[in-house]
Amino acid sequence: MATTMMAVRVHHFGGPEVLRYETVPVPEPGPGEVLIRVHAIGVNPPDWYLRDGYAHQELPPDVRPVITLPAIPCSDVSGVVAAVARDVADFAVGDDVFGMIRFPSFGDSAAYAEYVSAPAADLARKPAGIDHLHAAAAPMSGLTAWQFLLELGHGEPNPLQPQAHRPVPLDGATVLINGAAGGVGHVAVQLAKARGAHVIAVASGRHTDFLRELGADEVIDYTQRAPEDTVARLDLVLDTVGGAATGRFLRTLRPGGALFPVFPGFSDPAEAIERGVTVSMTQVRSNGAQLAELAGTLDDGTVRIALDSTFGLAEARAAHERAEQGHLRGKIALSVVGQARAIVPEPVGQRIP
Repeated sequence: MATTMMAVRVHHFGGPEVLRYETVPVPEPGPGEVLIRVHAIGVNPPDWYLRDGYAHQELPPDVRPVITLPAIPCSDVSGVVAAVARDVADFAVGDDVFGMIRFPSFGDSAAYAEYVSAPAADLARKPAGIDHLHAAAAPMSGLTAWQFLLELGHGEPNPLQPQAHRPVPLDGATVLINGAAGGVGHVAVQLAKARGAHVIAVASGRHTDFLRELGADEVIDYTQRAPEDTVARLDLVLDTVGGAATGRFLRTLRPGGALFPVFPGFSDPAEAIERGVTVSMTQVRSNGAQLAELAGTLDDGTVRIALDSTFGLAEARAAHERAEQGHLRGKIALSVVGQARAIVPEPVGQRIP
């Protein structure tokens, strides 16, 4: 096997232009790890948080991983096992696997590369019914939706609040998902619907048909009407946009309801207490066992992953530029094997097929 590979690294923090495509050594799997020949990579917000040195994120210092430069970004990967450590029994050379690697921590081997070493505990077998691009786009978005809505799945301290996050029952609940067409949002729509919720999706109007196809019972076009002025007495709001404006959803919830912001920034605790609303959040963590459960939903069609656009590994800068435009429908992915760009995004404001 080759001793060098192509990877995308950050040597100094900044915009998409700092992503450098270059030759680096192939990593070696440590104890409990496998080496993956990467076929595809999922692009996620933490990738550009790392790239710009967390300059524009409202993340508590103890949530930010320590980054030593040069660094390879990314945690989401799908590929084929190329080697296994002696103590790994669950995977063998030739297995198709996917996973979110080491998140929220950060290691020397990350996913914008042709090979990545990964803890076996962070991986699951790739669903046979989907390709590597769709599998690579699934882990972080899927596990975020899963851990917020269905099951936390770990006992690690919550760095975002004193208490552990607790999902609420979904069967028969009325659930609003803000940012429903995005990476986490479009998976959350499907999981909530599958668990028996009445799902109200909030997105721009151009995503209405897409969200209806995913199972949304109602779609609110936020460019035409403010969702906080449109609905009331909800059981749960999952706000995948988050930030300081997330408090506007408090008045949409019934007493005893819950607001789950995916991103930090909530600043209205007194109003939440007055209204009897629980506000809770958590930080997604790697979990191979949960990923295997998610894989089952991807295999049987309960959940499908939408690709906004794909790029070759060498085009990581273009992928980040697309992400900065916003208004994504689903996920961005990088194709590694073959380096072919599969989908070219249209300009923001036009329909992306």
